[in-house]
Amino acid sequence: MRLPLLLISLIVIFNIAIDLYIWHTIKRTCRHCKSISRIYAISSIILTIFIITAIALPRKSGSDTVLVSVMWMIYSYFSIYIPKLLYCIILWMSIPFKKYVTRQKANLIGIIVAFFAFTIMWWGAAINRLNIKVANIDVISSTVPEAFDGYRILQFSDFHVGTYGSDTSYVHKVVECINDLKPDLVVFTGDIVNRRTTELMPFISILSKIKAQDGVISILGNHDYGDYCSWPDNNAKDKNLLKMDSLQRAMGWMLLRNQSSVITRGTDSIKVIGVENWGEPPFKKYGDLQKAYPHPDDSNFKILLTHNPEHWRREIAPDDSMKIALTMSGHTHAMQIQAGHWSPSAWRYSTWGGLYKTKNNNDKQLYVNIGLGTVGVPARIGATPELTLLTLRKQK
Repeated sequence: MRLPLLLISLIVIFNIAIDLYIWHTIKRTCRHCKSISRIYAISSIILTIFIITAIALPRKSGSDTVLVSVMWMIYSYFSIYIPKLLYCIILWMSIPFKKYVTRQKANLIGIIVAFFAFTIMWWGAAINRLNIKVANIDVISSTVPEAFDGYRILQFSDFHVGTYGSDTSYVHKVVECINDLKPDLVVFTGDIVNRRTTELMPFISILSKIKAQDGVISILGNHDYGDYCSWPDNNAKDKNLLKMDSLQRAMGWMLLRNQSSVITRGTDSIKVIGVENWGEPPFKKYGDLQKAYPHPDDSNFKILLTHNPEHWRREIAPDDSMKIALTMSGHTHAMQIQAGHWSPSAWRYSTWGGLYKTKNNNDKQLYVNIGLGTVGVPARIGATPELTLLTLRKQK
Protein backbone atom coordinates (compact mmCIF):
# COMPACT_ATOMS: atom_id res chain seq x y z
CA MET A 1 0.00 0.00 0.00
CA ARG A 2 2.88 2.38 0.77
CA LEU A 3 4.34 2.31 -2.72
CA PRO A 4 1.09 3.28 -4.53
CA LEU A 5 0.49 6.08 -2.02
CA LEU A 6 4.03 7.38 -2.49
CA LEU A 7 3.66 7.11 -6.27
CA ILE A 8 0.34 8.95 -6.22
CA SER A 9 1.83 11.67 -4.03
CA LEU A 10 4.82 12.18 -6.32
CA ILE A 11 2.58 12.31 -9.41
CA VAL A 12 0.27 14.86 -7.80
CA ILE A 13 3.26 17.04 -6.86
CA PHE A 14 4.60 16.68 -10.41
CA ASN A 15 1.18 17.63 -11.82
CA ILE A 16 0.87 20.67 -9.62
CA ALA A 17 4.39 21.94 -10.39
CA ILE A 18 4.10 21.54 -14.17
CA ASP A 19 0.53 22.78 -14.40
CA LEU A 20 1.09 25.81 -12.18
CA TYR A 21 4.03 26.83 -14.32
CA ILE A 22 2.08 26.44 -17.59
CA TRP A 23 -1.01 28.08 -16.11
CA HIS A 24 1.12 31.04 -15.02
CA THR A 25 2.66 31.20 -18.51
CA ILE A 26 -0.79 31.23 -20.13
CA LYS A 27 -1.89 34.09 -17.88
CA ARG A 28 1.24 36.11 -18.73
CA THR A 29 1.09 35.39 -22.47
CA CYS A 30 -2.64 35.75 -22.91
CA ARG A 31 -3.79 38.24 -20.29
CA HIS A 32 -7.21 38.75 -21.85
CA CYS A 33 -7.98 35.02 -22.21
CA LYS A 34 -9.26 34.16 -18.75
CA SER A 35 -11.42 31.37 -20.14
CA ILE A 36 -8.32 29.56 -21.50
CA SER A 37 -6.57 29.58 -18.13
CA ARG A 38 -9.76 28.34 -16.44
CA ILE A 39 -10.19 25.52 -18.95
CA TYR A 40 -6.56 24.55 -18.46
CA ALA A 41 -6.95 24.52 -14.67
CA ILE A 42 -10.08 22.34 -14.85
CA SER A 43 -8.47 19.90 -17.33
CA SER A 44 -5.43 19.57 -15.07
CA ILE A 45 -7.60 18.68 -12.09
CA ILE A 46 -9.46 16.08 -14.19
CA LEU A 47 -6.17 14.55 -15.37
CA THR A 48 -4.90 14.32 -11.80
CA ILE A 49 -8.05 12.47 -10.72
CA PHE A 50 -7.70 10.28 -13.84
CA ILE A 51 -4.16 9.11 -13.03
CA ILE A 52 -4.95 8.57 -9.32
CA THR A 53 -7.86 6.34 -10.39
CA ALA A 54 -5.62 4.40 -12.80
CA ILE A 55 -2.99 3.72 -10.13
CA ALA A 56 -5.61 2.78 -7.55
CA LEU A 57 -7.24 0.12 -9.76
CA PRO A 58 -6.24 -3.46 -8.86
CA ARG A 59 -3.60 -4.84 -11.21
CA LYS A 60 -2.69 -8.19 -9.66
CA SER A 61 -6.16 -9.17 -8.52
CA GLY A 62 -8.13 -7.34 -11.21
CA SER A 63 -9.39 -8.84 -14.47
CA ASP A 64 -7.44 -8.78 -17.72
CA THR A 65 -9.73 -5.98 -18.91
CA VAL A 66 -8.80 -3.91 -15.85
CA LEU A 67 -5.09 -4.48 -16.46
CA VAL A 68 -5.32 -3.39 -20.11
CA SER A 69 -7.42 -0.38 -19.10
CA VAL A 70 -4.79 0.64 -16.53
CA MET A 71 -2.06 0.35 -19.17
CA TRP A 72 -3.92 2.66 -21.55
CA MET A 73 -4.93 5.12 -18.84
CA ILE A 74 -1.37 5.52 -17.57
CA TYR A 75 -0.01 5.79 -21.10
CA SER A 76 -2.61 8.43 -22.02
CA TYR A 77 -1.63 10.42 -18.96
CA PHE A 78 2.06 10.35 -19.79
CA SER A 79 1.36 11.16 -23.45
CA ILE A 80 0.04 14.50 -22.17
CA TYR A 81 2.46 15.21 -19.33
CA ILE A 82 5.68 14.27 -21.09
CA PRO A 83 4.97 16.87 -23.82
CA LYS A 84 4.06 19.33 -21.06
CA LEU A 85 7.36 18.68 -19.32
CA LEU A 86 9.30 19.13 -22.57
CA TYR A 87 7.48 22.42 -23.16
CA CYS A 88 8.51 23.63 -19.70
CA ILE A 89 12.12 22.53 -20.23
CA ILE A 90 12.30 24.56 -23.47
CA LEU A 91 11.04 27.64 -21.63
CA TRP A 92 13.47 27.12 -18.74
CA MET A 93 16.39 26.64 -21.12
CA SER A 94 15.54 29.88 -22.91
CA ILE A 95 15.88 31.98 -19.74
CA PRO A 96 19.73 32.27 -19.84
CA PHE A 97 19.48 33.21 -23.55
CA LYS A 98 16.63 35.71 -23.33
CA LYS A 99 18.79 38.29 -25.12
CA TYR A 100 18.80 36.05 -28.20
CA VAL A 101 15.54 34.11 -27.87
CA THR A 102 12.37 36.02 -27.11
CA ARG A 103 9.69 34.58 -24.84
CA GLN A 104 7.39 34.28 -27.83
CA LYS A 105 9.94 32.26 -29.84
CA ALA A 106 10.68 29.99 -26.90
CA ASN A 107 6.96 29.49 -26.42
CA LEU A 108 6.54 28.54 -30.08
CA ILE A 109 9.50 26.13 -30.01
CA GLY A 110 8.13 24.54 -26.84
CA ILE A 111 4.71 24.03 -28.42
CA ILE A 112 6.28 22.43 -31.53
CA VAL A 113 8.46 20.08 -29.44
CA ALA A 114 5.49 19.13 -27.24
CA PHE A 115 3.30 18.43 -30.26
CA PHE A 116 6.05 16.33 -31.86
CA ALA A 117 6.46 14.27 -28.66
CA PHE A 118 2.70 13.74 -28.39
CA THR A 119 2.55 12.61 -32.04
CA ILE A 120 5.47 10.19 -31.68
CA MET A 121 3.96 8.63 -28.57
CA TRP A 122 0.60 8.00 -30.23
CA TRP A 123 2.24 6.80 -33.46
CA GLY A 124 3.99 4.19 -31.30
CA ALA A 125 0.70 3.20 -29.67
CA ALA A 126 -1.70 3.29 -32.59
CA ILE A 127 0.51 2.28 -35.54
CA ASN A 128 4.00 1.01 -34.84
CA ARG A 129 3.07 -1.50 -32.12
CA LEU A 130 1.07 -3.38 -34.77
CA ASN A 131 3.72 -3.25 -37.50
CA ILE A 132 5.87 -6.31 -38.09
CA LYS A 133 9.45 -6.36 -39.31
CA VAL A 134 11.29 -9.49 -40.41
CA ALA A 135 14.96 -9.64 -39.45
CA ASN A 136 16.92 -11.99 -41.75
CA ILE A 137 19.99 -13.28 -39.92
CA ASP A 138 22.70 -15.67 -41.12
CA VAL A 139 24.20 -17.73 -38.30
CA ILE A 140 27.60 -18.82 -39.61
CA SER A 141 29.37 -21.60 -37.73
CA SER A 142 31.90 -24.30 -38.55
CA THR A 143 29.89 -26.74 -36.43
CA VAL A 144 26.69 -26.64 -38.51
CA PRO A 145 26.05 -30.19 -39.81
CA GLU A 146 26.19 -30.49 -43.61
CA ALA A 147 22.54 -31.48 -43.91
CA PHE A 148 21.50 -28.34 -41.97
CA ASP A 149 23.44 -25.86 -44.09
CA GLY A 150 20.67 -23.44 -45.12
CA TYR A 151 18.24 -24.62 -42.41
CA ARG A 152 15.74 -21.81 -41.61
CA ILE A 153 14.48 -21.16 -38.09
CA LEU A 154 11.72 -18.62 -37.41
CA GLN A 155 11.92 -17.11 -33.92
CA PHE A 156 9.20 -15.06 -32.29
CA SER A 157 8.96 -13.99 -28.68
CA ASP A 158 7.17 -11.96 -25.99
CA PHE A 159 3.73 -11.96 -27.59
CA HIS A 160 1.81 -10.95 -24.42
CA VAL A 161 -1.49 -11.78 -26.09
CA GLY A 162 -3.53 -10.64 -23.08
CA THR A 163 -2.83 -7.06 -24.16
CA TYR A 164 -5.15 -7.62 -27.16
CA GLY A 165 -8.08 -8.91 -25.11
CA SER A 166 -10.23 -10.91 -27.53
CA ASP A 167 -9.15 -9.01 -30.66
CA THR A 168 -7.50 -11.63 -32.86
CA SER A 169 -6.62 -9.45 -35.86
CA TYR A 170 -2.97 -8.77 -34.96
CA VAL A 171 -2.30 -12.37 -33.93
CA HIS A 172 -3.82 -13.54 -37.21
CA LYS A 173 -1.53 -11.14 -39.09
CA VAL A 174 1.52 -12.54 -37.27
CA VAL A 175 0.58 -16.16 -38.04
CA GLU A 176 0.09 -15.34 -41.73
CA CYS A 177 3.48 -13.66 -41.87
CA ILE A 178 5.18 -16.65 -40.21
CA ASN A 179 3.60 -19.11 -42.62
CA ASP A 180 4.45 -16.95 -45.66
CA LEU A 181 8.15 -17.24 -44.72
CA LYS A 182 7.94 -21.06 -44.89
CA PRO A 183 10.53 -21.82 -42.17
CA ASP A 184 11.83 -25.31 -41.44
CA LEU A 185 11.31 -24.81 -37.72
CA VAL A 186 9.46 -22.25 -35.60
CA VAL A 187 10.57 -21.45 -32.05
CA PHE A 188 8.84 -19.29 -29.46
CA THR A 189 11.08 -17.97 -26.68
CA GLY A 190 8.62 -17.13 -23.92
CA ASP A 191 6.04 -14.70 -22.51
CA ILE A 192 2.95 -15.76 -24.41
CA VAL A 193 0.70 -14.05 -21.78
CA ASN A 194 0.86 -11.19 -19.28
CA ARG A 195 -0.40 -12.84 -16.07
CA ARG A 196 -2.84 -15.72 -16.56
CA THR A 197 -3.05 -18.66 -18.94
CA THR A 198 -6.69 -17.80 -19.70
CA GLU A 199 -5.45 -14.84 -21.76
CA LEU A 200 -4.39 -17.40 -24.36
CA MET A 201 -7.88 -18.84 -24.88
CA PRO A 202 -9.14 -16.52 -27.68
CA PHE A 203 -6.03 -17.23 -29.75
CA ILE A 204 -5.73 -21.03 -29.55
CA SER A 205 -7.25 -21.80 -32.95
CA ILE A 206 -5.20 -19.11 -34.71
CA LEU A 207 -1.85 -19.99 -33.14
CA SER A 208 -2.42 -23.66 -33.91
CA LYS A 209 -2.27 -22.74 -37.62
CA ILE A 210 1.46 -21.97 -37.52
CA LYS A 211 3.09 -24.43 -39.87
CA ALA A 212 6.68 -25.60 -40.28
CA GLN A 213 8.23 -28.87 -41.44
CA ASP A 214 9.68 -29.55 -37.99
CA GLY A 215 6.84 -27.95 -36.06
CA VAL A 216 6.80 -25.33 -33.30
CA ILE A 217 9.00 -25.58 -30.20
CA SER A 218 8.36 -23.23 -27.27
CA ILE A 219 9.58 -22.33 -23.80
CA LEU A 220 8.14 -20.30 -20.93
CA GLY A 221 9.03 -16.74 -19.99
CA ASN A 222 8.79 -14.94 -16.65
CA HIS A 223 5.21 -13.82 -17.35
CA ASP A 224 3.97 -17.35 -18.09
CA TYR A 225 4.12 -18.76 -14.53
CA GLY A 226 1.41 -16.61 -12.94
CA ASP A 227 3.91 -14.78 -10.74
CA TYR A 228 2.36 -11.38 -11.58
CA CYS A 229 -1.10 -12.30 -10.40
CA SER A 230 -2.78 -12.79 -7.01
CA TRP A 231 -4.03 -16.36 -6.51
CA PRO A 232 -6.33 -17.66 -3.76
CA ASP A 233 -3.83 -20.46 -3.04
CA ASN A 234 -0.85 -22.33 -4.50
CA ASN A 235 -3.13 -24.98 -5.96
CA ALA A 236 -4.84 -22.39 -8.16
CA LYS A 237 -1.47 -21.12 -9.37
CA ASP A 238 -0.31 -24.67 -10.12
CA LYS A 239 -3.47 -25.33 -12.13
CA ASN A 240 -2.80 -22.16 -14.11
CA LEU A 241 0.62 -23.49 -15.11
CA LEU A 242 -0.75 -26.95 -15.95
CA LYS A 243 -3.29 -25.26 -18.20
CA MET A 244 -0.50 -23.36 -19.96
CA ASP A 245 1.21 -26.67 -20.66
CA SER A 246 -1.97 -28.34 -21.97
CA LEU A 247 -3.03 -25.40 -24.15
CA GLN A 248 0.33 -25.12 -25.86
CA ARG A 249 0.32 -28.82 -26.58
CA ALA A 250 -3.27 -28.50 -27.85
CA MET A 251 -1.97 -25.90 -30.31
CA GLY A 252 0.49 -28.49 -31.58
CA TRP A 253 3.49 -26.76 -29.98
CA MET A 254 6.24 -28.74 -28.27
CA LEU A 255 6.71 -26.99 -24.93
CA LEU A 256 10.16 -27.76 -23.52
CA ARG A 257 10.40 -27.37 -19.76
CA ASN A 258 14.02 -28.17 -18.96
CA GLN A 259 13.93 -30.70 -21.77
CA SER A 260 15.51 -31.22 -25.18
CA SER A 261 14.48 -32.47 -28.60
CA VAL A 262 16.35 -33.78 -31.63
CA ILE A 263 15.80 -32.89 -35.29
CA THR A 264 17.31 -35.16 -37.91
CA ARG A 265 18.20 -34.86 -41.58
CA GLY A 266 19.53 -38.18 -42.84
CA THR A 267 22.48 -39.09 -40.63
CA ASP A 268 22.89 -35.52 -39.32
CA SER A 269 21.04 -34.01 -36.38
CA ILE A 270 20.74 -30.92 -34.21
CA LYS A 271 19.63 -30.77 -30.59
CA VAL A 272 17.16 -28.13 -29.42
CA ILE A 273 17.36 -27.47 -25.67
CA GLY A 274 14.58 -25.62 -23.91
CA VAL A 275 15.06 -24.36 -20.37
CA GLU A 276 12.46 -22.75 -18.17
CA ASN A 277 12.86 -19.11 -17.27
CA TRP A 278 16.33 -18.30 -16.01
CA GLY A 279 15.79 -15.10 -14.08
CA GLU A 280 18.07 -12.80 -12.19
CA PRO A 281 16.37 -10.98 -9.27
CA PRO A 282 13.57 -9.97 -9.04
CA PHE A 283 12.62 -12.68 -11.54
CA LYS A 284 12.40 -16.25 -10.27
CA LYS A 285 14.78 -18.88 -11.60
CA TYR A 286 13.10 -22.01 -12.89
CA GLY A 287 15.64 -22.92 -15.56
CA ASP A 288 17.91 -25.94 -15.15
CA LEU A 289 20.26 -26.52 -18.09
CA GLN A 290 21.81 -29.58 -16.46
CA LYS A 291 18.39 -31.21 -16.25
CA ALA A 292 17.47 -30.18 -19.79
CA TYR A 293 20.73 -31.42 -21.30
CA PRO A 294 23.18 -33.17 -18.97
CA HIS A 295 26.17 -33.04 -21.35
CA PRO A 296 26.45 -29.55 -22.87
CA ASP A 297 30.11 -30.26 -23.60
CA ASP A 298 29.39 -32.96 -26.21
CA SER A 299 30.02 -32.53 -29.95
CA ASN A 300 26.38 -32.27 -31.04
CA PHE A 301 25.24 -29.04 -32.70
CA LYS A 302 23.02 -27.51 -30.04
CA ILE A 303 20.49 -24.67 -30.02
CA LEU A 304 19.47 -23.36 -26.60
CA LEU A 305 16.14 -21.63 -26.06
CA THR A 306 16.27 -19.53 -22.89
CA HIS A 307 13.99 -16.56 -22.33
CA ASN A 308 16.40 -14.23 -20.56
CA PRO A 309 19.62 -13.33 -22.47
CA GLU A 310 21.41 -12.85 -19.15
CA HIS A 311 21.55 -16.64 -18.96
CA TRP A 312 23.85 -16.67 -22.00
CA ARG A 313 25.95 -13.75 -20.79
CA ARG A 314 26.46 -15.09 -17.27
CA GLU A 315 26.68 -18.85 -17.74
CA ILE A 316 26.97 -19.92 -21.38
CA ALA A 317 29.41 -17.41 -22.88
CA PRO A 318 32.08 -17.45 -20.11
CA ASP A 319 32.19 -21.25 -19.78
CA ASP A 320 34.36 -22.91 -22.44
CA SER A 321 32.88 -26.30 -21.58
CA MET A 322 29.44 -25.11 -22.74
CA LYS A 323 29.56 -26.08 -26.42
CA ILE A 324 26.25 -24.51 -27.40
CA ALA A 325 26.50 -23.05 -30.88
CA LEU A 326 23.39 -20.87 -30.84
CA THR A 327 21.30 -19.45 -28.01
CA MET A 328 17.98 -17.74 -28.72
CA SER A 329 16.34 -15.37 -26.23
CA GLY A 330 13.79 -12.58 -25.89
CA HIS A 331 12.64 -10.78 -22.71
CA THR A 332 14.12 -7.29 -23.21
CA HIS A 333 11.55 -5.84 -25.68
CA ALA A 334 14.32 -3.26 -26.28
CA MET A 335 12.22 -1.55 -23.58
CA GLN A 336 9.82 -0.87 -26.49
CA ILE A 337 11.91 2.19 -27.37
CA GLN A 338 14.59 2.20 -30.04
CA ALA A 339 16.29 4.79 -32.23
CA GLY A 340 18.61 3.27 -34.81
CA HIS A 341 20.97 0.90 -32.99
CA TRP A 342 20.34 2.45 -29.57
CA SER A 343 17.78 1.55 -26.93
CA PRO A 344 17.50 2.47 -23.24
CA SER A 345 17.43 -1.29 -22.71
CA ALA A 346 21.23 -1.12 -23.07
CA TRP A 347 21.31 0.49 -19.60
CA ARG A 348 19.88 -2.75 -18.21
CA TYR A 349 21.10 -5.46 -20.58
CA SER A 350 24.39 -5.61 -22.46
CA THR A 351 22.73 -8.09 -24.84
CA TRP A 352 19.35 -6.52 -25.54
CA GLY A 353 18.67 -7.09 -29.24
CA GLY A 354 20.30 -8.67 -32.30
CA LEU A 355 23.18 -11.11 -32.82
CA TYR A 356 26.04 -11.40 -30.34
CA LYS A 357 29.21 -13.52 -30.35
CA THR A 358 31.82 -14.31 -27.76
CA LYS A 359 35.16 -12.59 -28.32
CA ASN A 360 37.17 -15.78 -28.70
CA ASN A 361 34.59 -18.19 -30.05
CA ASN A 362 32.46 -17.48 -33.12
CA ASP A 363 30.81 -20.87 -32.64
CA LYS A 364 29.02 -19.62 -29.52
CA GLN A 365 26.41 -17.06 -30.55
CA LEU A 366 23.30 -15.41 -29.10
CA TYR A 367 20.32 -13.89 -30.84
CA VAL A 368 17.96 -11.66 -28.85
CA ASN A 369 14.55 -11.08 -30.43
CA ILE A 370 12.94 -7.82 -29.23
CA GLY A 371 9.46 -9.31 -29.22
CA LEU A 372 6.08 -8.88 -30.86
CA GLY A 373 3.89 -7.61 -28.07
CA THR A 374 3.71 -4.92 -25.43
CA VAL A 375 3.47 -5.01 -21.66
CA GLY A 376 3.23 -2.17 -19.17
CA VAL A 377 3.26 0.42 -21.94
CA PRO A 378 0.91 -0.30 -24.89
CA ALA A 379 3.27 1.24 -27.46
CA ARG A 380 6.48 0.67 -29.39
CA ILE A 381 8.38 3.84 -30.16
CA GLY A 382 10.78 2.34 -32.62
CA ALA A 383 11.53 -1.22 -31.43
CA THR A 384 9.14 -2.44 -34.14
CA PRO A 385 7.60 -5.89 -33.44
CA GLU A 386 10.02 -8.52 -34.71
CA LEU A 387 9.98 -11.88 -36.42
CA THR A 388 13.47 -13.29 -36.88
CA LEU A 389 14.36 -15.69 -39.68
CA LEU A 390 17.70 -17.26 -38.78
CA THR A 391 19.46 -19.31 -41.45
CA LEU A 392 22.18 -21.74 -40.40
CA ARG A 393 25.27 -21.46 -42.62
CA LYS A 394 28.22 -23.81 -42.44
CA GLN A 395 31.46 -21.87 -42.35
CA LYS A 396 33.63 -23.09 -45.21
